[in-house]
Amino acid sequence: MLPFPRNTSAGLPPTASQPTRRGWAAWQVVALVASWLTVAGNLPLWQQLWALPEVNGLRGLAFVAGFGVLVWGVLAALLSLLAWPGVFKPVAVVSLFSAASASHFMQAYSAVIDPTMMLNVLHTDAREVKDLLSVGFVWTLLWQAALPAWWLWRQPIDWNRPLVLRTANAHKAADQPTRGKLSAARLIGRNLLVSALSVMLALGAVLAVFQDFASVMRNHKQVRYLINPLNSFYALGRIAVSSAPHASKPLLPIGEDARLGPTYTGQTKPLLLVLVLGETARAANFPLNGYARDTTPHLQALHKAGELVWLNTVWSCGTNTQASVPCMFSHLGKTGHEASDDRHENLLDVLQRAGLAVTWLDNQSGCKGVCDRVPSIDTRETTDPALCQGGECLDGILIKRLPAQLASLNAQARQNGTVVVFHQMGSHGPAYFKRSPASHKPFQPECAQNALQQCSRDEVVNAYDNSLRYTDQMLADTIAWLKQQDAATGLVYLSDHGESLGENNLYLHGLPYALAPDTQKRVPWANWLSPALRQRLKLDTPCLTTLGQQTWSHDNLFHTMLGLADVQTSVHKADGDIFSRCRKP
Repeated sequence: MLPFPRNTSAGLPPTASQPTRRGWAAWQVVALVASWLTVAGNLPLWQQLWALPEVNGLRGLAFVAGFGVLVWGVLAALLSLLAWPGVFKPVAVVSLFSAASASHFMQAYSAVIDPTMMLNVLHTDAREVKDLLSVGFVWTLLWQAALPAWWLWRQPIDWNRPLVLRTANAHKAADQPTRGKLSAARLIGRNLLVSALSVMLALGAVLAVFQDFASVMRNHKQVRYLINPLNSFYALGRIAVSSAPHASKPLLPIGEDARLGPTYTGQTKPLLLVLVLGETARAANFPLNGYARDTTPHLQALHKAGELVWLNTVWSCGTNTQASVPCMFSHLGKTGHEASDDRHENLLDVLQRAGLAVTWLDNQSGCKGVCDRVPSIDTRETTDPALCQGGECLDGILIKRLPAQLASLNAQARQNGTVVVFHQMGSHGPAYFKRSPASHKPFQPECAQNALQQCSRDEVVNAYDNSLRYTDQMLADTIAWLKQQDAATGLVYLSDHGESLGENNLYLHGLPYALAPDTQKRVPWANWLSPALRQRLKLDTPCLTTLGQQTWSHDNLFHTMLGLADVQTSVHKADGDIFSRCRKP
């Protein structure tokens, strides 16, 4: 083990009997930091690797060791290139805290750090951050990052010491001040040499275990997102490369030919549609999808009465809000939206251009750019003693704020019709217990903290199901309010993504779409259409009952909402509108 440097007493010059050491050599500190990051900063990686079926016995141990050398080599190579005075220590400290933060969430929730997850992190607001804080998170930051960072910051580093001490008494020379300052060219050469040696060591490790390495990377692609802190830096790099040119591009209009359809001619009642954008609701926990618990009694009653069109199989655009919401409102669908580098207007722009009043009420972390060009309000600053506490509001606040918001909209547009979007807090985790009031907690005991790993799975599910029970009440209250309005009314409820509740030790959401389980991708979609709206659109009731057995996705929302609003435009596709097949000639 390398000896710790000995510092001279403050203010005392060195003497012959008290030799001075200038500190660690730069390459030594690089090796130490890379070693700490490899071992302590990647505990979730080593745990998941060791749990793989291909990794067992002595051969498995050899593979894990080889993989460790690979990680160390790559980290050391990158750190070596940044081994400069005034640069290395800040970079190392950021790396330590980045690795520790990611390590906690990977270990606690089995999350992976990819560009989509990092984008979601960058758009997380203060309320969501508060819900993620826990004693475990602070402890991980303390021992994995704060303590080694404190030690590193206090250590002197001799930037001028060459890689090899060419002297017969190298151990004595290490205790003597380095003679002469290395030139910039020699510093660059030394750093490049250390980096090259580290890369060679990494390549050698891969070649030594290549057969097992190729098999694991092919069959378990999630491993590539588990290497700290390389995963975070790679994700940030991808976001920077893709976002910068995208942000500078002009906003492209769509549906410039949008106009109101024939149902508006001589209408006796204006249109009023409410789109409830659900949050983190997974279809698996809805009784209408076969769930044994009574999480949605009001929706079930409406469905039994023939008032609700329930879609059994619906797939989301993404596994987190940042990915799903812009995609849901896009005319391009999931494939086109992900492939496009351009900025387009969305569903709300088309509805507004056609002549409808459009508004967005947000009880979440923002509309992700979707509502930028329509009137909108945010409930975060609302002070309502019954519904809002600690800077957070229950979703009932959306209904309470709606009448005043409607009154503020353009009166002429409202005579045609209005489309309202409620963005729920819904079942946002991990603090599920905050999403429902005491009057809507039938499932007990519930997990009453945000550290889900400290609760039993039954308690986690209870808290989550209680949040769905409150969503059911909120939807029922909205429908009851719509029934009282002198308008042709309708409500569409569709969640942005699902959630993992401990299955296979996975929690929350946000896994890469190809790796995510169905519970994170399959979402509920409910439609309540008043008799006046059904008559207005000439919908065949027996046909509506058949829609639930077909497969749909977020791709259908854009075209379905245009169809319900009877907005005619070239970007509307009849085959994407779920109700178009049920319209009578």
